[in-house]
Amino acid sequence: MLKRIAILGSTGSIGTKALQVIESFPQKFKVVALAVNKNTELLVEQVAKFKPKVVAVADEEKAKQLKGLLQIPVWAGKKAIEELVTIPEVDVVLNALVGFSGLKPTLTAIQHHKDIALANKEALVAGGELLTKFSSEKKVKILPVDSEHSAIFQCLQAGSSSELRNIFLTASGGPFLNTPLPQLNKVTPAQALQHPNWKMGAKITIDSATLMNKGLEVIEAHWLFNVEYDFIKVIIHPQSIVHSMVEFVDGTFIAQLGPTDMYFPIQYALTFPERWPNSRKKLDPFALNELTFYKPDDSKFPCLKLAYEAGRKGKTFPAVLNAANEIAVQYFLKRKIKFTSIPRVIEKVLEKHTVLNADSFEVLSYVDAWAREMAEEIIFKGEK
Repeated sequence: MLKRIAILGSTGSIGTKALQVIESFPQKFKVVALAVNKNTELLVEQVAKFKPKVVAVADEEKAKQLKGLLQIPVWAGKKAIEELVTIPEVDVVLNALVGFSGLKPTLTAIQHHKDIALANKEALVAGGELLTKFSSEKKVKILPVDSEHSAIFQCLQAGSSSELRNIFLTASGGPFLNTPLPQLNKVTPAQALQHPNWKMGAKITIDSATLMNKGLEVIEAHWLFNVEYDFIKVIIHPQSIVHSMVEFVDGTFIAQLGPTDMYFPIQYALTFPERWPNSRKKLDPFALNELTFYKPDDSKFPCLKLAYEAGRKGKTFPAVLNAANEIAVQYFLKRKIKFTSIPRVIEKVLEKHTVLNADSFEVLSYVDAWAREMAEEIIFKGEK
């Protein structure tokens, strides 16, 4: 059966890799719709190759420029991305957007009975309660695309959720795993963007350097797998070969191993429950020298602790954590704050937050905007 796909964020690292998967199986997949923020140059190339029925561009000026170049409808504005996921021809929405902006399109897709291949972790962090509630009501599948959550999802095929004891989320440790704490005060955006194992977008790469990415993944795992935070462990694994593992009640560990190539988890999300052969370079176990594991250093990477605290408090705290982090990362990339200021900004915003029930998109949107404004105020006042 042909699966018809809409890709949100088609020009980013996940979106372009997803198109490679789809190109490998032309008899199995059809690209129906593509959405981007503003990279219309690459979008034009993608349209020529994959021939979608419609595209959406969040940047309205860029969308206007594109309308004369393409022979298909070009929808403009952020609202257009939400409308894109509702078209009847779409079976699966692969959400590879970055940040809170991915939440509303995901909710809209679920409400229209579209299965979700989710790479936009921030949507689940901020709106996990809503997403899981609506997906259950609509009987929609949320299939994880993140390599770690795909690994856990695959490991859990070996047992039932009632048999699970612990989830172990692996983290490479990023570029500063072995950097002494005093030196972190001086690192530059260029240094933080040099991830040792993965090629990713700027925001997620900085999050990996602070370990906030792993903190967000802890919250994501809580919602995806209905597991309490005490049973979700983060473990540093510099080689990034074990993508995550689970422990069952009988003491058995099941781990998923593979190369550092997002092609594999994307393919699994799109082909589940089946596995299809592909021509990608596979893991050679005979070439492995060592697999090492360490506990994370909370004093060196306080973002991880902040994420656990926000997750345990629940309600709107994770949404505030996410928004404050997005702003802090933006200002670090602009060289306006130090690397070590990122967790301090987030912590101060969380301290100022008056918690609300996270029971509607309107509430989440309100606290997201509030947290962004508060983070900027803290940065401009130099409270960090």
